Parts: sequence; structure tokens; C-alpha cells
Amino acid sequence: MVQRVLATAAASKLIEALKMEHGELMFHQSGGCCDGSAPMCFQKGEFLTGDSDILLGYISGCPFYMGRQQFEYWKHTQLIIDVIKGRGGMFSIEGPTGFRFLTRSRLFTEEENEVLNEGTIP
Repeated sequence: MVQRVLATAAASKLIEALKMEHGELMFHQSGGCCDGSAPMCFQKGEFLTGDSDILLGYISGCPFYMGRQQFEYWKHTQLIIDVIKGRGGMFSIEGPTGFRFLTRSRLFTEEENEVLNEGTIP
């Protein structure tokens, strides 16, 4: 199974700590407004998604969304959510922890793209 989004061990550890403190979480890959292009973490339901957002997958049990228009640019790329020291986005829940989520990426192989093209994104 090819995943469009996954988390590193360090990111998963931070997500689990945030879930213990805040409950269920969700992510949305920012499109470049306000906090740049950072993955934004919210309490589940705090960020409203709509028809212009697609669910890419789950990291540490949390849904991860991206805007449909942005997805058109990233659809050949696997998102790898990592964590580094630094201040998170002002709207993202990890801000006060001294760490921030960061999106790394890699291009899918031709074989992975074939598998992904068999599925559909609504």
C-alpha cells in the first residue's frame, strides 16, 4: 500500500503527546498563507474542511487534509511529516512545545504512481 502522507518517529511521538493533552487531532497542509507551507495541527473539528479539501490519509491516527488545488501540484509527491526544534505556526497546536511540524517530501516512483492512479481521490 502506498501512503500519500506518513510521519517520522519523532513526529509520531509529538503527536501522541499532543493527543494526551488535547484529545483527538487533525492536520491540514497549509497552502502558503500566514504560516507558510507548514502542516498545521488542530484539535479535531477546530479547522473546518469542505469540498475544496481532500483527505490524504492518517498519521498517528489523525486525519491529514490538503486543499484540492494544492494537491494538483503535490499529487506525485509523498509528504513526510517530521518535527524539528523551533516555534510552530501561530495557529498550530504544537506552537508552545518548542518544536514544530515540518513537511519533507519525495517523488513517488513510477510504480507507486501506477498504484496510486488505480485509486481515486474524490
